[in-house]
Amino acid sequence: MSPSCPISTRRVDANMVRIISFQVALITLALIITGKSFLAFLLLFDFAVRISRRPELSLFNLIAKYTVNRCNITPKLCDESPKRFALGLGFFTSLLLVVLYLAGLYTIASVVGIVLLFAALLETIFDFCIGCKLYYAIQLIKSIFNK
Repeated sequence: MSPSCPISTRRVDANMVRIISFQVALITLALIITGKSFLAFLLLFDFAVRISRRPELSLFNLIAKYTVNRCNITPKLCDESPKRFALGLGFFTSLLLVVLYLAGLYTIASVVGIVLLFAALLETIFDFCIGCKLYYAIQLIKSIFNK
């Protein structure tokens, strides 16, 4: 199964995803530098509302939509399923960050934050989605075992 195969009929704008990833990277970097746990809560809230399909409650989504409209950026549509899988990984990672900060495990939280920062920067700069690649690998493995 190649990444170009349609996985679902739903599409998302890859430009919006990249702008949101940039915001995730900025907040994660600020979290790593300052150690302010409210930033982990901000990430968790934003991932939670986006994963629950309530983008109108997502500050990151609202900023991305404004940016796309203001700059008149042409949509670049891609399959939603891999991006939703990656969104789920982001939600899990931000939940882990909140738990680690609440537990006082700041060093481990920083390591997890660096992983999230790295993934967000890959998406932002190179349009390379680690979660999407994992999704495709899982689909490939499932197709091999379902024969």
